[in-house]
Amino acid sequence: MKLERVSEHIWSVSAWVLIPVRVWLVRDGDGVTLVDAGLSFMKRGIFRAIRGLDTGPLQRILLTHGHADHVGALAGIVAEAPVPVYAHRVELPYMEGAAPYPRRRKAKASVRTGLVQPLPEDAEGNLLAVAGLTPYWTPGHSPGHVVYYHEQDKVLLGGDLAMTKGGQLRPPMAMFTGDMEQALRSLQILRRLDVRRLEVCHAAPIERPSEQLETALLRRVG
Repeated sequence: MKLERVSEHIWSVSAWVLIPVRVWLVRDGDGVTLVDAGLSFMKRGIFRAIRGLDTGPLQRILLTHGHADHVGALAGIVAEAPVPVYAHRVELPYMEGAAPYPRRRKAKASVRTGLVQPLPEDAEGNLLAVAGLTPYWTPGHSPGHVVYYHEQDKVLLGGDLAMTKGGQLRPPMAMFTGDMEQALRSLQILRRLDVRRLEVCHAAPIERPSEQLETALLRRVG
């Protein structure tokens, strides 16, 4: 497993299983926030990376969504470090197995019921910032997919919002995306935010992704 510094407050921890699988560690005043939990075998490497940063203990886990390659190490991590885990409320019934993900025939739990709690919202339903990260609901790849924006570092932790190839922005993988048209609309978040660097789970990061957005959308249409 590989630890790389992304920005002043953010590091990525990655493994290679046919394609990259990447999670993120975010340093805040009270310790470390983990964004996504990768595959089960990544647990030890995640803990090793947290210890190596020496910036405080794991305080919480934020999930972009509940697909198995984003929550695989979750149960093992929480067993050793019982911290709160958050995801979008829309995602909970799918990840807990109460409903099948779009385009999947059967419901299948990827986490045990009650392990994950909804991200905090205000009275208007806007997601509230957590540990220096502002969540934005970006449905399409999954119904409750969320990205996390670190405003100070101008880094967007995108989960499966998109793919990249050869330094080019691309839509998410169609095979695993529940609603591609909705996913393409969610890519417009790149216009709304001042993103200097987009980090995604299964491909290399890119700089200034909004500059490639039109090309990425045209590539999908074509």
